[in-house]
Amino acid sequence: MTRNEDDSAGPQAWLQHAKSNLILADRGHRIKDVLLEDLCFNAQQAAEKALKAVCIQHNLDFQKTHSLVRLMDILEAGGVSLPDEVKRADVLTQYAVQARYPGWEEEITEEEYKDVLALAAGVVFWAERTLAE
Repeated sequence: MTRNEDDSAGPQAWLQHAKSNLILADRGHRIKDVLLEDLCFNAQQAAEKALKAVCIQHNLDFQKTHSLVRLMDILEAGGVSLPDEVKRADVLTQYAVQARYPGWEEEITEEEYKDVLALAAGVVFWAERTLAE
C-alpha cells in the first residue's frame, strides 16, 4: 500500500500516534503482568510511525512496512539527513512482528527494554523537532 495524495492523515496525526505508542511503552512497565515484549512492540511502533510522519511531511511515498531500515532508506533517498541516534534505532524492527506473539526466542531483559525505549524516544523526539522546522 502506497501512501496516496488523498490520505487525510497528515504528519501531525502520525506523530500523535507515535507519541501515544511511546507513552504506552513507557508507562505500561508500571502495570502488573504487562510483558516487556509488548512494551518493546509499542516502542517499535512509536519509531515506525514517527518515521512515517517525516516521510509524509516530505511527500515521500512508502509501502506498507514495519521495516525501520526501509523507512530510513526512503527518507535518505528523499534528501532527509538522519542523525546517528535515529539510525541506531534500526534494530527495533525485530520487535514489530516477533515480539507480538508467544514464542519469542529469548526473554527480554529489563536492560534491553530500557535500551529499546530510549532508541524509540530518540526517533520520536527527532521527528517532532523535524516537523517543527
